[in-house]
Amino acid sequence: MNINSFDRLYLHTLKDIYNAEKQLVKALPEMQKAASSEKLKKAFEDHLNETKHQVERIEEIFESLAFSPGGVTCEAMKGLIKEGKEIIEASEIPSDVKDAGLIAAAQKVEHYEIASYGTAIHFARLLGNERAVELLEETLEEEKNADALLNEVATSQVNEKAASRQSGEVGQQGGGGRPSASR
Repeated sequence: MNINSFDRLYLHTLKDIYNAEKQLVKALPEMQKAASSEKLKKAFEDHLNETKHQVERIEEIFESLAFSPGGVTCEAMKGLIKEGKEIIEASEIPSDVKDAGLIAAAQKVEHYEIASYGTAIHFARLLGNERAVELLEETLEEEKNADALLNEVATSQVNEKAASRQSGEVGQQGGGGRPSASR
């Protein structure tokens, strides 16, 4: 797509978000399967259902604009999903530590989406596309809620349990000092 105007930049942004959400629809079931915490599994399942509706909202925006949503690959989401797959595929990671890693990976995705939707909302508003603003704002709120839920799962059970599995290589260094040379 030739990005030679603001409205073309807006379309490119929407196509990027659309592709990101489509990639996430494929990745969330893998993350759910890899999780051991029931709360985390449920969070991934719920967000998968939300993400499917988010894809539909973006498709509605494209339909109203008479453009196709395809044609752009979101490289950022591709990289974020790759990071999550590294956690999933690491067989040496204990399940509670894996859950902490999955939450960290998922929150990176949510933060990327929050930034992307915020930008798209601003662009839509400037272009006078109020229906798109409504649809994008609805999704933005869902992304913020998903991030908050992941944070709650992490801080209420997962991270504390995972933190009990320390190798001793990292931690407090007696008042913020440097690690000893033997490490």
